[in-house]
Amino acid sequence: MQFVETRLAGAFRILLEPKVDARGSFTRTFSRDELEERGLADSLEQCNTVTNERAGTLRGIHYHLRPAGEVKFVQCVRGAVFDVLVDLRPESETYGEWISLELQETRPEILYIPKGMGHAYQTLEPQSTVLYFMSEAFVAGTERGFRWDDPALGIPWPVADPILSARDQALPDLDLERHRLEHSSNGGGS
Repeated sequence: MQFVETRLAGAFRILLEPKVDARGSFTRTFSRDELEERGLADSLEQCNTVTNERAGTLRGIHYHLRPAGEVKFVQCVRGAVFDVLVDLRPESETYGEWISLELQETRPEILYIPKGMGHAYQTLEPQSTVLYFMSEAFVAGTERGFRWDDPALGIPWPVADPILSARDQALPDLDLERHRLEHSSNGGGS
């Protein structure tokens, strides 16, 4: 496993190293020792699989209120997705900034998302499947989100007219000052 830090502090691309032979391949996708060595979250509490029927499906931009945040390990195991992270940690030097990258089944990697990041992805192929491993169990009532097309962020989504849930269609713009106050009143890391 190779860890490549992104422009957002604490977020990593984990490049996987498949071992291939005549039978197929073997790939280690989680190593507590390697994560612990780097001071990263090294335990898992929950795993979810999301299958997306059509290209252009957009999920997010979602996050959790503090202290219910979770570290996410995200991998695209079928198809391809345009993945976006937004730094929502008020104490971070990259607060309010975002990055994007493409995750695809043909390039084995995992995106390590620290607590306090907003996360979204848009499918680039039909039947794209994404695995989420989380460091914490889901806590109902702590989930929040903001608009995928917030003009203040200007994210260049590949599909301009995405398929959205009713919930995601109704999300507000990101207001960083309100977000900062909301998180300080909820005491600690998201």
